[in-house]
Amino acid sequence: MNKDYKLRMKPKTTGNSVSSPVKGGSARGGFEAAAGWEVRPGGMLVQQRTSDSNHNSNNIKVKVKYGSCYHELIITSHASFGELKKMLVGMTGLHAQDQKLIFKEKERDSKAFLDICGVKNGSKIVLVEDELSRERKCLESRKNAIMEKSSKEIAAIRFEVDKLAKQVASTELEINAGKKVVETVLLNLVELLMTQLIKLDGIAADGDVKLQRRMQVKRVQKYIETLDMLKIKNSGLPLQQQQHRIYTGSMPICFENQKEQRNLNERVVNPGPVVVTTKWETF
Repeated sequence: MNKDYKLRMKPKTTGNSVSSPVKGGSARGGFEAAAGWEVRPGGMLVQQRTSDSNHNSNNIKVKVKYGSCYHELIITSHASFGELKKMLVGMTGLHAQDQKLIFKEKERDSKAFLDICGVKNGSKIVLVEDELSRERKCLESRKNAIMEKSSKEIAAIRFEVDKLAKQVASTELEINAGKKVVETVLLNLVELLMTQLIKLDGIAADGDVKLQRRMQVKRVQKYIETLDMLKIKNSGLPLQQQQHRIYTGSMPICFENQKEQRNLNERVVNPGPVVVTTKWETF
């Protein structure tokens, strides 16, 4: 009977011996912690604490003043002021680079940590907009306004160039067909295109607007070169006499018969003998 009792009380071993707790010993000398459990310094076996519980225990509530508004945020005390700025972007609409956080009348760097600077639960922080960023925004808004105005001016010039391009194409078709064009027409087209070129040169542009201006300048230059070539070709064409018109007052008289026109010209050149119908006094 005593032998069976001793066998039941003998601890089982599975290769690794289980060390018995020693009074006053270290955690290694105590009970081995199972999964999800930990041994306290006093030897007590408790459930292991998770990182979430540590995170929640470090959360603090801070109040941030921006202008006349107050914003309350819950953030971990181990966070940096830069992380706090990122949280304030959605609330204030102010970019993180444009924010200045002041705590205890001193501006705090984005890399500084809240707990090290003394931020605690219920602390108040003041948020102001950086003056340099404000000036930078004003410059950018002015630049955008100038670019928008330049873009509209280029669009108006493009519309005028499109109309002149149709006239250049029509004139080119006539000359290529062998029809002589009055030189004044070509000179007027060149003058109008040069006017648009001067307007383009006076437009301040940058980026995409500058690219649009360059494209229109190349178009105008191309049409002017085309007109220069047409002037040379037009000067070599013979003058065609299809219909001759004589203007009497405001209405032209057309002569399809060349014989009638020739007789009229002879009457104009040789009017015949002069008949005196008035007797002038001679002195």
